[in-house]
Amino acid sequence: VQLQATGGGLVQAGGSLRLSCAASGRTFSSYAVAWFRQAPGKEREFVAGISRDDFSTSYADVKGRFTVSRDNAKNTVYLQMNSLKPEDTAVYYCAAERLQFGVHRIPGEYHYWGQGTLVTVSS
Repeated sequence: VQLQATGGGLVQAGGSLRLSCAASGRTFSSYAVAWFRQAPGKEREFVAGISRDDFSTSYADVKGRFTVSRDNAKNTVYLQMNSLKPEDTAVYYCAAERLQFGVHRIPGEYHYWGQGTLVTVSS
C-alpha cells in the first residue's frame, strides 16, 4: 500500500487543520492507520490511530483536540486537529500496517509510511 499525507500548513494558535492520508490499493480496509509526528530534534511520536475493522481509536495526549477517522470507500484516513498549539508544530506522518486488532503506538511496527506533511503553529 502507498500512502500520501496532505493538509499541512501554517496556522495560528487556536486554529484548526485537517490532515488526510490517502492510500492506494484495494485492501486498505485491512490496515490499521496511525498518525505520528516528529518535531525538530525530537523522536517520532504517536499521535492517534484507528483500527481496521471496528474503527476503534487511540490517542496520545492530544485527545479532546484531535480526532482520527477513516472512510474506507475513499481509501482515506483523516486527522482533524483543533485548538492547535505551538508545540503541535511538527512533520506529521501517516503509517499503515495489517494489524489484526487495535492500533500500535511504536513507529517500528509499521511498514508503510507516507511522506509527511509539515504543520506549523504560530503563537
